[in-house]
This record gives sequence, structure tokens and C-alpha cells, in this order.
Amino acid sequence: MSMVYLQGLSLGGGLIVAIGAQNAHVLRMGLARRHALLTAAICALCDAVLIAAGLAGMGALLAGSPMWLALARWGGAAYLAWFAWRALRAAMQPGTLATAPGSGMGWRQALATALGFSLLNPHVYLDTVLLLGSVGAQHPWPARGAFGLGAITASFLWFFSLAGAAHALAPWFARPAFWRAIDLITALVMATLAAGLASGALGG
Repeated sequence: MSMVYLQGLSLGGGLIVAIGAQNAHVLRMGLARRHALLTAAICALCDAVLIAAGLAGMGALLAGSPMWLALARWGGAAYLAWFAWRALRAAMQPGTLATAPGSGMGWRQALATALGFSLLNPHVYLDTVLLLGSVGAQHPWPARGAFGLGAITASFLWFFSLAGAAHALAPWFARPAFWRAIDLITALVMATLAAGLASGALGG
């Protein structure tokens, strides 16, 4: 398996596995057993489109400018380091995720709600278009495609696993120790990737 694919998989997974409104909504729909797969599909497809747009747009921008490439590397490294620090702090004071099922809704409302959680959150653009786009754009094609495929795979695996296994996972989400482990793993992955980006910026 390509190392670039694994980089995209680990970075995408590290960004997506966090307590947040989108994950809480997918989990809630899974617990309620109402349009869980539709919700997961919409969230994952939105991520895929934004990741692809980021790889295409950031790639075009960075390819012709060593200065922008260096800025993207240092900016990405700084953001990943901050993300790692935030995850480490969260591990010291782990929380839980509220899993109470929401009220019933039709598929149209479920579709609109999933789109809202996916596209109306500014952080999703920072994570997918800017961060994943700038990191992936440092690889030439077809390696850039492998990176994007890895990040997209992480999104699909996470959302469908969350929706499909909601009932089995519900007791775990109520345990602070579970989130402490998730946050520690996230911090390690983000810190490693930040160090790699900074090393590339120094070497470039």
C-alpha cells in the first residue's frame, strides 16, 4: 500500500475523529435508526468533493510558487501542531458525547440537515480544502490522487462505521477513557505529520 495513501488516510482520520456537531449528528441518527446511512453518505460525499476541490485548487496555486508552497508547509505544520496540542489538552480533561436520539424526520429533512452539518461549518473548509489540499498538493500526480483517496477513505470509513455501529458504540462514547485514548492517538498522529511538514519546509 502506498505510503502517500497512508499519509492521506492518517491525516484525514486524525482530522475527522473528534467530538463535534457533525459526528454527534451521525451518531444520533444511527442511534435513532432513522436515515443513518443516508446521513453518513451525505457527510462522506461532501468531504470527498471538498477534498478533491482542495487538491485541484491548492495544487494549481502551489505548483507555480515556491513561496506559497513554503507558506503552505509552515502553515500546515503550525495548524497540525496546534491540533495536536488541542487533542493533548482534551486528553487531560476528556469529555463524552451526548447520544440521545433526535426526533423522527423524513428523508428530505435528514438530507438537508446532513448537508447543513457538512457545509455550514467553517472548520470543514479549513480541514478539507486548505489543510488536506495544501498537504496533498505537495505531491505530484498520481501520488496526489493517492493522498486524496486515502483522506476520502478515512471519511467514508468513519461516517459509515459511526452510523452502522451506533448502538454498539453508544456505551463507549459515554466513557471519558475512550475519548482520552482517541485524543492521545490523534495528538500523536498530528504531531508526527506536523514534524514531517516542517522538515520538508526546511529541506525545501
